[in-house]
Amino acid sequence: MIHGGQVLVRSLVALGARKAFGVPGESFLAALDAMHDTGGALDFVNCRNEGGAGFMAAAWGKLTGSPGIAFVTRGPGVTNASIGVHTAMQDSAPMLLFVGQVGTDMRGREAFQEIDYRAVFGTMAKWAVEIDHADRIPEIVARAWVTATTGRPGPVVIALPEDMLSGPCDAAPLAALSPVAEAAPDAGALARAQDMLAAAQRPLILIGGANWTAPARAALQAFAEASSIPVVCAFRYQDMFDNHSPVYAGEAGVGMPPNVKAAIRDADVILALNVRFGEMTTDAYTLLRVPVPDQTLIHVHASDREIGKVYQPSLGIHASHNAVALALTPVRGDWGEWCKGARAAYEAGFDLPPLDSPVDMGAVTAHLRDVLPEDAILTNGAGNFAVWPNKFYRFGPKARLLAPQSGAMGYGLPAAIAARIAQPDRRVVCFAGDGDFQMTCQELATARQANACPIVLIVNNGIYGTIRAHQERNYPARVSGTEMWSPDFAALARSYGFHGERVERTEDFADAFARACASPTGAVLDLVVSPEAVTPRQTLAQMRAAALAAQEG
Repeated sequence: MIHGGQVLVRSLVALGARKAFGVPGESFLAALDAMHDTGGALDFVNCRNEGGAGFMAAAWGKLTGSPGIAFVTRGPGVTNASIGVHTAMQDSAPMLLFVGQVGTDMRGREAFQEIDYRAVFGTMAKWAVEIDHADRIPEIVARAWVTATTGRPGPVVIALPEDMLSGPCDAAPLAALSPVAEAAPDAGALARAQDMLAAAQRPLILIGGANWTAPARAALQAFAEASSIPVVCAFRYQDMFDNHSPVYAGEAGVGMPPNVKAAIRDADVILALNVRFGEMTTDAYTLLRVPVPDQTLIHVHASDREIGKVYQPSLGIHASHNAVALALTPVRGDWGEWCKGARAAYEAGFDLPPLDSPVDMGAVTAHLRDVLPEDAILTNGAGNFAVWPNKFYRFGPKARLLAPQSGAMGYGLPAAIAARIAQPDRRVVCFAGDGDFQMTCQELATARQANACPIVLIVNNGIYGTIRAHQERNYPARVSGTEMWSPDFAALARSYGFHGERVERTEDFADAFARACASPTGAVLDLVVSPEAVTPRQTLAQMRAAALAAQEG
């Protein structure tokens, strides 16, 4: 007879899990024991902090569409990992977090490191469950896998009591599950949607979500181009539509450009596909009136819980966005100039004056646009530095962006490591701020141990840039808590076995990046950036002066 950990791990292998990210803990020793026998089929990636493991699992799910797997211990381990759960939920990324739990004979006594996982994660995850009997492992793991991947994908937390996991189990491990077919759109509803678009004067397509199929993305692009309808992508999902397309008009996210705000606000018909209508995509819910927008809204989503959650649509279609994209047929209307104007405004956004900074990030990003392969993967955490990969890089149909809708600092490096593990032949570049990088920089050791080493660009300006910008706008000239001392990042990188360089001039970046690409062990480039260049078009001094003038006026 085998123990519960073996049934669990063999079931995950059968479902297609390839990697499990985590930090080892005594509460799930039986699962670690089972992974002793699955090398090459299901490998345990030994991380340095459970937060990094959670980020890696969330990024894996977002990149591959298959659940990212993480194993962490109870109490401190799972609270560390909770940042990955929150990120996966807001990203709509499939993820399974397995957590050791106190033995069933101790439950409810506040035993050592005990947590009620259903209570803690009930609003953070798509589902939280505890397996009380080993024989139910296959049943609950199968349900968790399907829950994580269908409807609106998301994270599932599964608690594993220690005695349940190590005890004998009669149940047979899972075999592969049959795929769940996506829901097709109602023919009448689809026809109404087409008629609404055809009657528009200023139509717009708004897309989001990471779980698109390649054929559906291609079909949507063909439809939009044949119909001359501009396309805007939701916050940090601009990699889901070819940015080189003549109908692509930009990303609706934090720091939303005025032209994108105008496109959403002034559209009279919006076809929203796979969008959950978060705060950033709607400019704090101001671009569409709550609860009934002035725009004619056609909302397509695979989850019925998303349709009407914030905005009541003129037409809600509970169906797969992939199926709808494949079913759309071109429409014609007198809106060609509207589409051309939206595209022209997007193109104009790349015109930047030289930045007064030792390293000009505008020039850096322009160089990356020229030299990165078409299937490059870019990652970032949170901070003003994210404007460079998010607003000044053009994602073609093969490129990917892994960036957290949750605005979590520290996500970029673990996401880059997960991307390199999942797809080792692709170029992976992580953008990180100096504060952002130090949230998870210890995961450089994970990267070296797993031989999955990305290129990391540290935008080093010596401040918590986002908060400092808010500070100058709201409390000008009253700096508090936002200045930062940092180590020698290049030396730190070398201590982990990475190639490390400090880049102090814009003209030195191209050669430094070429050396980074040539390094077989990954690289960290510490880019010296002026704190004044915290945004592409406004300095801290200008923010401060404007705020002081407003106070005096």
